[in-house]
Amino acid sequence: MIKEIIVVEGKDDIAAVKSAIEAEVIATGGFGYDRKFIENLKVIAEKRGIIILTDPDHAGENIRKELSKHIKNCKHAFLPQGKAFKKGDIGVENATKEDIIEAIRKARPVISEKRKEFSKEDLIRQGLVGTTNSKEKREKLGDILGIGYCNGKQFLNRLNNFGITREEFLKALERIEDYE
Repeated sequence: MIKEIIVVEGKDDIAAVKSAIEAEVIATGGFGYDRKFIENLKVIAEKRGIIILTDPDHAGENIRKELSKHIKNCKHAFLPQGKAFKKGDIGVENATKEDIIEAIRKARPVISEKRKEFSKEDLIRQGLVGTTNSKEKREKLGDILGIGYCNGKQFLNRLNNFGITREEFLKALERIEDYE
């Protein structure tokens, strides 16, 4: 059983997560949540902790950002778009049990103090920005590290804000070649 409460977007996401892992799960109802919902999440975060697992799309990312702004000390779990896509629909409910478990296992808290472990030059040097396959490489690396896919600027922020170490980063880069 997972100690933290997992926050997802909708009822289908709740069903998918509960079928994959023994955990308490609550849904935001998309953007339909109110101030009281946020206050309840703050209390839950203090007592048990929360893991935010939103859909790997623009709306899901906006919900994640909004919740993170109000709730400190939450963890973030990410599903790669390719593992949450079925019949033209993208969402947590489309992921396999194994992929949901993996995303939860890789959940990371945001580091509160500002870090500058990585710079734009690191991304350029490793081909994570500025090349024809940068997007694909960031997508694979984000999946391996459990920080999700995003553009280069956001990827740099996530490397620093989620406490990725230089060693983790380099090991993950080595794994990209063998990664499906």
